[in-house]
Amino acid sequence: MHSHNGHHSEVAGHFLWLAAGLTLAYATVEAGVGWWAGSLALVADAGHMVNDAAALTLAAVAAWLARRSASARHSYGFGRAEFLAALINSLGLLILVAWITVSAVQRLHNPQPVIGEAVSLAAAAGLAINILIAGLLRGQRDLNTRAALLHVLGDLLGSIAALLSGIVIAFTGWTPIDPLLSLGMSALIVASSLRLLRQALHGLMEGTPFNISPEDVGKALATVPGVASVHDLHIWNVAPEQVMLTAHVVVRDLCQWETVLNTCHTLLAQRFAIEHVTLQPEPETRTVRWFDTRSEEFIHNHPLKSA
Repeated sequence: MHSHNGHHSEVAGHFLWLAAGLTLAYATVEAGVGWWAGSLALVADAGHMVNDAAALTLAAVAAWLARRSASARHSYGFGRAEFLAALINSLGLLILVAWITVSAVQRLHNPQPVIGEAVSLAAAAGLAINILIAGLLRGQRDLNTRAALLHVLGDLLGSIAALLSGIVIAFTGWTPIDPLLSLGMSALIVASSLRLLRQALHGLMEGTPFNISPEDVGKALATVPGVASVHDLHIWNVAPEQVMLTAHVVVRDLCQWETVLNTCHTLLAQRFAIEHVTLQPEPETRTVRWFDTRSEEFIHNHPLKSA
């Protein structure tokens, strides 16, 4: 599984570097046209593209880190860097939205002349580039690349808003459309950014993956022949696509542990796609000896039923 994730991160990393280069190159052109044409929607879109380029670069670096082998001090590897990159990118999107919103409100109170034709042409070119980049990243499903793709999709919406703004202004001269479309674009970005932020924080806090129910996993393990009960079950991600599981398994006969263990591994892999598993066997009953340090003698001896 590790080799599969490593190959996946490598492919995603190549696409991310290419996308970052294309985005930054066009953002420079778009910012200059937007400033000259007086379009907030176009300048906002260019700012969003610069933010995208930084986000894509960060995602590419995270993908590179995720491919690094585990070490003595980082025994789980560096896959969690993808969660961190997704967190930073989602926060960056929210900051960008705040800036666009403030600028749009100011522009509504103080309208500025806008050259609609120039805005439309620049936005159309930006839209084509964003569609190309979104196509490159669309097949990648890890959280890190999805965070980068969200930036690109947000920028695609920005290009559409700028294009519509330019067309409306060119034909009608109604300039409020420019900040109004910017506000609409911001609202769409906020919803997706908050969802991504939640997922990134959940991963960093080692929460159980949203698509896995601990109750269902525990009940499934408890149905394995020879298993009496399961407790101390923990499921978490060390990387967006790498799930870990540990549990204490109470077995009726320790002599059958190897058979029980193999069955549990097969069940977890096939039903829940969990392959990195650590299970600790415990006898159905065991003797716990309590030691009195004052008298240095065992003070009592009784069986304890495992939970």
